[in-house]
This record gives sequence, C-alpha cells and structure tokens, in this order.
Amino acid sequence: MTRIATKVLLAVAALAVSANLALAQTMTSKPFAGAKVNSGTVTVKTMNGQRTLTLSDDFKVPDTPDPHWQVVDSQGRVYLLQRLGVKNLGGIAKDKVNMTITLPAYIADVAKVQIYCAWAEAVLGETSLMGRATN
Repeated sequence: MTRIATKVLLAVAALAVSANLALAQTMTSKPFAGAKVNSGTVTVKTMNGQRTLTLSDDFKVPDTPDPHWQVVDSQGRVYLLQRLGVKNLGGIAKDKVNMTITLPAYIADVAKVQIYCAWAEAVLGETSLMGRATN
C-alpha cells in the first residue's frame, strides 16, 4: 500500500470515528442536592440530534404533591417540563415515574437539572453538569 493510500485510509477512519462521537454523547451530572432531593444523578445523552435526560437508579422521588422536571440553560432561562410521576388513574398498579424524558428542540443547552414542585413553587433539589450538552 502506498503512503498516500495509507494516509487516505487513516483520514477516512478518523472521520468515521468523529462522526460516531458527534452522534452519541453522554454526560453525567454531579449528585442532586436540595431540601427534598439529595440522591442520584442525571445523565444527558445526545443521539441523532435528540437529547434525553435519565435519572440514576439511586434517585429517590420526593414525597411532594407535584414534582416536575425543570432545566436551566447556560443563559439562565428556566424550562418547566413534564411531571416526574404519572398517576395511575385505575388505581390497580403503582404510579409510574418518568425516569427518562426527551428534551424539546428549543432548549439549546442544559446547565442545571432541577426537581421542582409546581404546587409549592419550589426547587426541591438540583444538580449541575460538568460543561454543556448541546445539539
């Protein structure tokens, strides 16, 4: 194999690795800290242009009336997202917890993830990320 062919092959391989890294990125937060939420972390995963937030297995859902996901971007804009728990209206099974959510496209980046009680209008706990998660 000639030197030029080897260089081209290495360049193509490097480009393929870069493309895969751009498609799937993962970042895990520091532990949550706050008045009601003091355990667990959140992982931000970017795959194919969509970002998801996932709570760790050791996260404890706070015993409050209306906990929600809330994120703060690097500009300080706050986005109240979906409810953490989903009530089972049938009453037969246990309530479901939204451990993973997909972020809307209009949220440019995530600096903090908060668990927010919409009923009491209070942050129950928050965590920051090491850097920014972007599209």
